[in-house]
Amino acid sequence: MTLLKILVLAVIQGAAELLPVSSSAHVIVAEKLMGLDPTSPEMTLLLVMLHTGTMFAVIFFFWNSWKESFFASRKVFLESVKLITAATLLTGIVGLFLKSLIEKLILKDVPHAEIELLFGNMTLISAALAAAGALIIFAGWKERRLRGRQKALGFNGSCWIGAVQGLCLPFRGFSRSGATISTGLLLGISKVRVEEFSFALAVVLTPPVIVREVLRLVKAQHLEKIGTATIFASSKMVAVPIFSLFYPSLIGMALSFVAGILALRWLSNWLEHGRWYLFGIYCLCASVVVFMLHSAGF
Repeated sequence: MTLLKILVLAVIQGAAELLPVSSSAHVIVAEKLMGLDPTSPEMTLLLVMLHTGTMFAVIFFFWNSWKESFFASRKVFLESVKLITAATLLTGIVGLFLKSLIEKLILKDVPHAEIELLFGNMTLISAALAAAGALIIFAGWKERRLRGRQKALGFNGSCWIGAVQGLCLPFRGFSRSGATISTGLLLGISKVRVEEFSFALAVVLTPPVIVREVLRLVKAQHLEKIGTATIFASSKMVAVPIFSLFYPSLIGMALSFVAGILALRWLSNWLEHGRWYLFGIYCLCASVVVFMLHSAGF
């Protein structure tokens, strides 16, 4: 993969990941237009590492507000840990249930079926984008009606947000940030609080996903052929450092960090000024574009 392709994917990921428009859908469409396979271990790892770059952007951007929201006192910290743990647990339960359901029922006739096989399905991505767009628009409408009657985030609210986050995991196009923030707005939680909580969940969720994709890459068939990072080229054995297998992802991670910082400033501004619904309109338009690309043979 060329540096230019990595740069393009990193900018798309960094800009879209922290906006509620499904970065995964945008990156997958871009990969298909570049002739890349979104379901391959290299591409799914690259996608996760791009998420890692934006995870560090989230930490950098929200750190000062998190110190006030989550670390103000021991009591506040313990309460925050409880809410984040409950939400993450629900995410795991829902996500793993859907993964098992899809792999064992929907993909039961596919040898060595993995949930990642759905990641390149443009029809599914289009439908997920449409669903996310409708949810965001509805949440924006509901939030305007509830303005001035917002409530604090509690245990039940965190569980609902975590469960919805679990629904997002198998479906590229169903924006994680869009779905979780919209859920919080529908529950009447303040915009600032639900935004902080949503991205705190993203930071917790990213490391185990990275581990899964690294293991998937290591176990991939092409690594079995090259053994301990050795390949054959022009009938000569050439030693290749294992690091070279991961350098595209590492470069992409750094680039997506920069793009993520810029996207977060945009998201916060639009959320604070009541423009949340516009992201929903964008998702609906993107859904139509993806469907048209699929119909055209991409």
